[in-house]
Amino acid sequence: MSNIDFEKFSKYSKPGPRYTSYPTALEFSSDFSYDEYLKFLEEEREPLSIYVHLPFCRSACYFCGCNVVFTSKEEKLSRYIEYLKKEIDILAEHIDTSREVIQFHFGGGTPTFYKAFELDEIVSYIKSKFTNWSSDAEISCEIDPRFFNEEQMKVFKKHGFNRISFGVQDLDEKVQKEIHRIQPLELTKNAVELARRYGIESINTDFIYGLPYQSLESFKKTLELSTQLNPDRVAVFNYAHVPWLMRTMRKFDETTLPTPDVKLQIFKYTIDFFESKGYKMVGMDHFAKPEDELFTAIEKGELHRNFQGYTTKGGANLIGIGLTSIGEGERYYAQNTKDMKVYEEAIDSGKLPFERGVKLSDDDFLRKAVIMELMANFHIDIKRVQREHNINFKEYFADAIEALEEFVDDGLVTITDNEIKVSTTGTLLIRNIAMAFDAYMKKYAQNKKTFSKTV
Repeated sequence: MSNIDFEKFSKYSKPGPRYTSYPTALEFSSDFSYDEYLKFLEEEREPLSIYVHLPFCRSACYFCGCNVVFTSKEEKLSRYIEYLKKEIDILAEHIDTSREVIQFHFGGGTPTFYKAFELDEIVSYIKSKFTNWSSDAEISCEIDPRFFNEEQMKVFKKHGFNRISFGVQDLDEKVQKEIHRIQPLELTKNAVELARRYGIESINTDFIYGLPYQSLESFKKTLELSTQLNPDRVAVFNYAHVPWLMRTMRKFDETTLPTPDVKLQIFKYTIDFFESKGYKMVGMDHFAKPEDELFTAIEKGELHRNFQGYTTKGGANLIGIGLTSIGEGERYYAQNTKDMKVYEEAIDSGKLPFERGVKLSDDDFLRKAVIMELMANFHIDIKRVQREHNINFKEYFADAIEALEEFVDDGLVTITDNEIKVSTTGTLLIRNIAMAFDAYMKKYAQNKKTFSKTV
């Protein structure tokens, strides 16, 4: 990667979406009704991607922005399983359960906070209702190595899990102490080796940059140590500091957070580091070995992005099950309630725990396609967008092209008649570049407390 003026580039540090969805969750509302949601569920025929949210954790990791419930009470965990089953029963009344399942994912919380027999119970119940699983379905789980044992791994093996993602975040002791997550390298190595012994061939490790007390030098050491894990994929996320949303983040002394120019230095070094180790950059924050299917998808222009990150499983309906889960169809997003009491009351009344969502307009649908193409593949095929959406691209997106001029001037983007292409350096600022196509950004411009900083 070329030399970068980090101080100059830090001007791009501003609040912006991560674009796991478009429109973003800020546009979700009760205007999208329960009946509209059911109609979508009943009419859609695409393959299924099933996401199950297991929200429980024993204690807080202070950097975490996920919707979690802290508990040490077994009865809370087992009670939740009973409600998950009831939710699945209600879903089965509104979905053609013979549709092919091409993706399944456990997220949290800490999914492996559950005992092995409980995980077995949940997956078995889902399989009893959704019976048509693709032979090459992606079946995965997020795992905190501090809560992982062989009995759980046996359950994953039994049910055909083929991808596991281990949360690491940082390997520096001072950083770990500050973020309230003590996790020695040896513990994580043992967890990875356990998964390998049971035939898991796709292992991902998650890291976060921008945490308290991180520096370029400290993160260099973390990356060097991480090679001992030999993952097939690596995700390196920009820490989303949103203390107005997450109370645990208020525990951080903000003067200990690395500045935007230091964060850019860390991420540039991270890209160079993994590429020197034979990995290729995938999308905004992922790296994969060249033989990984994600990299193959990039070469074909078939990489997709959804709430589970980057995937090759495009064209599926994402069905969210559990507290706060989000579902996605071609023309809608739908989110379950975040309140456990409301969740249980809805299910007890025979309804799905749906709370809010958004129905995509034609403009939303078009902009979603363009933004997701940028986020996944770092370019836009102008001719293809024109053909598929029956528009004159440069007329329709005149404002966006004008907004991209500063990126063109800085050598981050090139625009021709056929494509918009982001340079290697420009990938560091892909969220900023995608924001040019976001019709909602003007609405949020005056409110600083909307999104985390892009840099």
